[in-house]
Amino acid sequence: MTREEKNQEIEALVGILEGANTLYIADIAGLDAESTSNLRRQAFKNEIKISVVKNTLLKKAMERTEKPFEGLFEVLKGNTSIMVSEAGNAPAKLIKEFRKKSEKPILKGAYIEEAIYIGDDQLDALSNIKSKDELIGDVIALLQSPAKNVISALQGSAGNKVAGLVKALEERAQ
Repeated sequence: MTREEKNQEIEALVGILEGANTLYIADIAGLDAESTSNLRRQAFKNEIKISVVKNTLLKKAMERTEKPFEGLFEVLKGNTSIMVSEAGNAPAKLIKEFRKKSEKPILKGAYIEEAIYIGDDQLDALSNIKSKDELIGDVIALLQSPAKNVISALQGSAGNKVAGLVKALEERAQ
């Protein structure tokens, strides 16, 4: 690879890293062609981009970004693939699901919203992180809950009692 090709690859990686709030670094070496194709297919279905990268080029790209990737430098050894996704937990769920049939991919590290996670033992914690859509759904459910309780109380037998009390207070005031 010429110096010019390396610089182009680094700039492409910088573009990927700048646009990513979720980055997983994994080792998928040792997967046969069929398993690799299955992994890529599942990743595509889950809107996860997978790329095999050279460690030195990835490190240089990380150094050129404004994001704090320094904590991930120690995992840039051996075979390295990056997984980029909008959802913070999507790559972790994909890895866990895929590992039911295979011993790879192995999680080396992850960068999620400026937090660094190192090691394969972090996989369970990462898969339990809620995505933005899941959090929005939880907030909406919490906001709707009190309103639903009031409406059901007014429609039920308590509602009749409240209406009766309001009517009694109105008659007393007259």
